[in-house]
Amino acid sequence: MSLDATFRVVGMTCAHCVASVTEEIAEIDGVQGVEVVLESGAVTVTSTTPLERAVVEAAVTEAGYALA
Repeated sequence: MSLDATFRVVGMTCAHCVASVTEEIAEIDGVQGVEVVLESGAVTVTSTTPLERAVVEAAVTEAGYALA
């Protein structure tokens, strides 16, 4: 079973930003997919288990951005 969770990331301005956020979130255990919409900052994460906000926030911070 797949679960989707959507977060909002602030500070992204280009395709490189999207790639950085996608790469860091994709490394979280259980993550199957990451879809980022640059214009809105929406990040939808598909995973095999529920994701804790703190884990996603740490990955986004590692990429150099912040969750809204």
